[in-house]
Amino acid sequence: MMDPDFTAQRESMVRWQIERRGILTPRVLEAFRRIPRHLFVPRKDWPDAYEDRPLPIGLGQTISQPYIVALMTDLLRLQGTETVLEIGTGSGYQAAILSLLAGQVHTVERHELLAERARQVLDTLGLRNVSVHTADGSLGWPEAAPYGGILVTAAAPAVPAPLLEQLAEGGRLVLPVGPSGYQVLQVWQREGEAWTHEEVIPVAFVPLRGQYGWKEEGLE
Repeated sequence: MMDPDFTAQRESMVRWQIERRGILTPRVLEAFRRIPRHLFVPRKDWPDAYEDRPLPIGLGQTISQPYIVALMTDLLRLQGTETVLEIGTGSGYQAAILSLLAGQVHTVERHELLAERARQVLDTLGLRNVSVHTADGSLGWPEAAPYGGILVTAAAPAVPAPLLEQLAEGGRLVLPVGPSGYQVLQVWQREGEAWTHEEVIPVAFVPLRGQYGWKEEGLE
């Protein structure tokens, strides 16, 4: 008999896809146990929602593989009180995870349809500390800056300068950088008026669009 809440599938996802790969932060693992990933994908894909792969959500966008969501979340090193910015709301799943780990979450999506869907699911789950905005995410969201963490769910050609400027002292920016077929997950940290960075793993994301993102003809 299928579990209507997918509780067993969610626990299996956490144990075998996330914890087994070295993500051990208790607060992060608990967030993934609590947020129902299937609610963020089309109903026809609910049986596949906890598999180890991305899924399409429409408009050429995807919900990322659970491990990648967990890794990027963990790399922010959130303590629980930060104001956090997400670029690329998509389904809203990443924002939902962040909402359990930060004080306030601002998330920016360029597609109004996706933004509205995300608002509806987040509202259904009672996650009141998430604000969804429709705008050019490559510019960040200066209205609520500075941020203790910024997470970007689309690949930029280079690190957008506005995002670096909107980091708080000690804040961390996690994002994929590079063209289709060769992207690297990077972590940037602000130290005064300087930034340090490290490269983590190769990844594959949809392109970041906007003023500091890829132009349609310049991606491939």
